[in-house]
Amino acid sequence: MDASIEDRFIALETKVSYLEDFLSQLQNVTVEHTKEIDLLRKENKMLAQKVADMAEQLEGDIPNRKPPHY
Repeated sequence: MDASIEDRFIALETKVSYLEDFLSQLQNVTVEHTKEIDLLRKENKMLAQKVADMAEQLEGDIPNRKPPHY
């Protein structure tokens, strides 16, 4: 095999190796972000429910409240 072709082949193998490593790291970060997004969605849903519950409780305490059609 010609030395030039062998050098190019080694360079390509090296690049592929780096790309595989980068892809693996990217996949790990994506998995972590997906877990964090799921957790944040659950927290957001829980907080929205708490706000809705508090609004229902306070609704009777507001005097002279305008009807919804105003």
